[in-house]
Amino acid sequence: MNLPFFISKRISKEETGSFSSIINRIAVISIGLGLAVLILAFMVLYGFKKEIKDKIYSFSGHLIISKYTLSTSFEEGSITVDDSLVRQLKNYPLTTRIQPYAMKAALLKTDEEVQGVIVKGVDESFDTLGFSKHMVEGRFPDLSADKYSTEVALSKRVSNYLELDVGDEVLIYFVQNPPRFRRLQVTGLYETGLEEFDEKIILGDLDLVRRINNWPDSLAGGVEVFLSDTDQLDKAENDLFNSLDIDLYVDKVTDRYVQIFDWLNLLNRNVVILLTIILIVSGTSIISILLILIMERTQMIGVLKSLGAPNKLIRRVFVFNGLQLIVRGLFWGNVIGLSLGLIQYYFNIIPLDAANYYMSHVPIEIDIPTIIGLNLLVLTLIGLTLLIPVAIVSRVSPVKAIRFD
Repeated sequence: MNLPFFISKRISKEETGSFSSIINRIAVISIGLGLAVLILAFMVLYGFKKEIKDKIYSFSGHLIISKYTLSTSFEEGSITVDDSLVRQLKNYPLTTRIQPYAMKAALLKTDEEVQGVIVKGVDESFDTLGFSKHMVEGRFPDLSADKYSTEVALSKRVSNYLELDVGDEVLIYFVQNPPRFRRLQVTGLYETGLEEFDEKIILGDLDLVRRINNWPDSLAGGVEVFLSDTDQLDKAENDLFNSLDIDLYVDKVTDRYVQIFDWLNLLNRNVVILLTIILIVSGTSIISILLILIMERTQMIGVLKSLGAPNKLIRRVFVFNGLQLIVRGLFWGNVIGLSLGLIQYYFNIIPLDAANYYMSHVPIEIDIPTIIGLNLLVLTLIGLTLLIPVAIVSRVSPVKAIRFD
């Protein structure tokens, strides 16, 4: 039997209510609560990032191919979406799908109000299934008709301002010379919580925009490319930029909506700061508690030394004792953190102000590798702090320790 481990188990079995049992509980609670907070922080962070990115990706591809222009207008110059371009984009190893689109500035007019909007025309390649979770009323426009469709989906915010509902008709005036108008039918209302989309974007048929612009079926405002691995976004942008025609521009979604992604990066920084603080607090706590345990066991240390036990053996006794506290703290930290996370994941009991946080409840994303990594990080770093208090063992004099009271 491992002697240091045996001794550490015996001294850790204190009577309930004793001083040692109380400080042991304090150590376990400190580590457990710290890990639980870290697990919850990362689950919420990943949940926020996933929810917001999913909302952006439901409107825009990871990469946007468009005509190179110096104009800052919402309307793009047309590009030819021929078989050569489609084949080139689809054959890129990271591409999962592509979809053509076109933007058109317009005014929605009712009897009482006028609202400026941007019509985003899409075709049947648009991911209507993925977008369906943002639909709060009605359905997505039917884009399968032989002729262009006059059905559109408005945001809940625009519909409230114009007092429109599903099934209503509305006049739309396209901003061009000469102006042109169409009567559209509202088939659905969506809501993302992102002002960049909810305040101005309406979704309709790409062929409608083509008809207004007098474009043939081969033209579009651009092509959105969806990737299998967003971590290689920079590489994909560079590869496609170098391989496509010189008059085409490749734009990353992270550059087009830079403010949102900068906000997400700030969240990363906050979680790192929280991680550092919790590790410092937990490490300081375990150091203090082990120092107290060593002082309480001074007589035991003296007896062991007088019996010939080397300092290394005695240090291992307290290291094992500290590791037992850490493992118990990790166990309860995982139980508390995962339990609270699962409750929020399934029941959404903590609400949020959608106007400020882009969603109506605290999102949760459970990432098992991250949770395992947090456990290993806490175990390693706090375990290393055990070396600080146990170093005192070598300075204890057997004669003074036995007489210590």
